[in-house]
Amino acid sequence: MVSGRLLFATRNAGKQREIREILRDPPFEIVFPDGVGLFERAEEQTLETTETFEGNARQKAEYFARRSGLPTAAEDSGIEVMSLGGLPGVRSRRFAPPDPNQDAANNQELLRRLAGASPERRRARYRSAIAFLESPTAVPRTFEGTCAGSILEAPRGSGGFGYDPLFLSDELGKSFGEAGPEEKHAVSHRGRAARAFAEWLAGRDGDR
Repeated sequence: MVSGRLLFATRNAGKQREIREILRDPPFEIVFPDGVGLFERAEEQTLETTETFEGNARQKAEYFARRSGLPTAAEDSGIEVMSLGGLPGVRSRRFAPPDPNQDAANNQELLRRLAGASPERRRARYRSAIAFLESPTAVPRTFEGTCAGSILEAPRGSGGFGYDPLFLSDELGKSFGEAGPEEKHAVSHRGRAARAFAEWLAGRDGDR
C-alpha cells in the first residue's frame, strides 16, 4: 500500500503539471525530486540508455527509489512515426541537437524529416510507460498507454508541451496543442498509463 508520499521521478515541469492534473485527489501526497531534496546529479544523464520506454522508466524508478527510499514511479514517453521506423521514439526528448528551446528544435527536426510526406506517411502514435517500485528492492510494475494520430504540416495551438502542437489526435480531431487539459488527458498516452497505474493501486489496496 502506498501511504504518505509517492515520489514521481521527473524533473520535467510539463509532466509534473500533467501528473497532478491526471491523478486528482490521490490517497497519498505526490512529490517530485526537488521537493524532497533530491537535486539533480550528472549521473542522471545516463539513466535513459535502453531502447524501450519501459526500460527507461524502470531505470529512472530504480535510481530514484534507491536515492529516496520512497515508493517511486517514473515515466518515459515519446512519439513514434511509422514511416520513420518509429523515430523519434525513445529519443524524443533529444531528437534535435541540443538547443536552448529544445521542444521547438525537436518539432522543427520532425517537420524537416517529414517535409512533403503524404498523409499516410505522417501516421504516428504517442506512447507512455510508467514503472513503479514500492521499495528500492521491489520488483517493478509497469503500466502503458498509447494514442494514435498524425503529424501536422505546421504546429497548431500553444497548449501542452513537446510535440503536442504537431500531433493531430484521431479521437479529438484536433492537435494536443489545441486541446484543453481535460480533453487531452482523457485520450492521451500519459493519461491512460497514469490511470491504469492509479486503478491498479486502488484495486490492490482494496484487497488488503
